[in-house]
Amino acid sequence: MKDIISGLNKIFDSRIRLGIMSVLVVNDSLDFNTIKELLDVTDGNLASHLKALEKEEVIVVKKQFIGRKPNTSYSVTDQGRKLFQEHIDALEKLINPLS
Repeated sequence: MKDIISGLNKIFDSRIRLGIMSVLVVNDSLDFNTIKELLDVTDGNLASHLKALEKEEVIVVKKQFIGRKPNTSYSVTDQGRKLFQEHIDALEKLINPLS
């Protein structure tokens, strides 16, 4: 029998990383606080998962000032979009192997 989980990517194993990628692929970019509110996670938890995704080069970080306030936003890289789509495709095959 074929290994049905071989297409899953360990980068996206965490539900928080899966959530981060899910909200970022449907938006051009989102700031830290928006992602935090959407996923209902703590600052530290979100920061550690964002750092892990950045290290894997699936997201890119943009730091800027809006007025006098610092703002950090995140977006998906082309490679990140490709890897995430492959992960989603593998999940769909796992759920519905006959499709």
